Amino acid sequence: MKNCIIIIGLLFVSTFAKGQQLQTYIDEATINSPEIQAFDIRYTIAEERVEEANWLPSTEISAGYFVSEPETRVGAQRARISLKQMLPWFGTINARENYASSMAEAEFIEVTIAKRKLALSVAETYYLLYEVRRKQAILDENIQLLETYERLALTSVEVGKASAVDVLRLQIRQNELVQEKKVLVQQALGIQAAFNNLLNRPYSLAIETVQNLQLPEEDLMTSYDALSLNPELLKYDKLYESVIKSELINQRESLPMIGVGVDYLPVSERTDMALSENGKDILMPMISVSIPIFNSRYSSISKQNELRQQEIKSKKELRSNVLESAFAKALSQRNQSRIKYETQIENLKQAKDAEEILIKNYETGTIDFNDVLDIQELQLKFQMNQIESVNNYYSQTAIINYLTNQ
Repeated sequence: MKNCIIIIGLLFVSTFAKGQQLQTYIDEATINSPEIQAFDIRYTIAEERVEEANWLPSTEISAGYFVSEPETRVGAQRARISLKQMLPWFGTINARENYASSMAEAEFIEVTIAKRKLALSVAETYYLLYEVRRKQAILDENIQLLETYERLALTSVEVGKASAVDVLRLQIRQNELVQEKKVLVQQALGIQAAFNNLLNRPYSLAIETVQNLQLPEEDLMTSYDALSLNPELLKYDKLYESVIKSELINQRESLPMIGVGVDYLPVSERTDMALSENGKDILMPMISVSIPIFNSRYSSISKQNELRQQEIKSKKELRSNVLESAFAKALSQRNQSRIKYETQIENLKQAKDAEEILIKNYETGTIDFNDVLDIQELQLKFQMNQIESVNNYYSQTAIINYLTNQ
């Protein structure tokens, strides 16, 4: 019981450490990614557009000088200075701000999508690097195993129970495994460079991966309903909402604009007679209304907004179908990986039993090194398949987590 508790504790610590280690890399990639930085800038610009929406038409100021001064009862008018400000219909500015806010929210979702896609790429590359490194370790174990068999074969040759051909065949097999290991080393370097590229740091920096991954006893429960929370679908909801708010702006802008202003006319005093209010300047407040009589433009914009809503609905439905297909595929492949993993465990157990039988036969003086090589090749095949199943399981789990917003 004591040993079981220790083993369970070690498995928990290993899984927790794996998760923490991978999350650390994801956080670093998110901070360093130029793509994420570009999306953040786009979001900041979208937020600034909320402030930009709070604007009024330019104030009109005009001035004119009378070359031929018109005479009035109280004096000649020398010039005219006008000040005019047009004001949009009530609620227009608020509608603009709401539209800009909805577009900023859509940009924020784009940032979220970019971060989740980056996290998925980091996770998939991490598990691929784990697979290659774990295969290297398995090859080392098998090379050592063949070296043990080679020593047994050399001993059997000395006593006349085996031929030199058996030794050579074992050595050739060792050479093949050494070659496979060297190829995997180069693959690991390439994957390491790609991983560092995702983190936007020098390609040669070392990457730490967990030593040995095991599949959890049970899979996390997931359903198609969780797809509705995927940011890729939420983005279309925000875009649809922005079109509605765009139409509100269009409706407000189709209403009249009110203008307020004032005219100021300086007047010269008359010198030929004395009058009350002689030379009194003229101040004339004004109000104006701008009516969009020819409003076919606004009708066209309304029609465009209606079509855009239909387009967004169609795109969301299409994307939803794509995500559902991807979810079904990932779920199926993850289940397949578990089946293959458990099958390889049973195969490895049987291969180990066969290996023990061969060793016992050697003790009795009868050993067939052809059988030794066959068992070794089977054992290596099962081990490699098991590692690939682990990589595929966790990679598909990462895809499922991305799709279901977990």
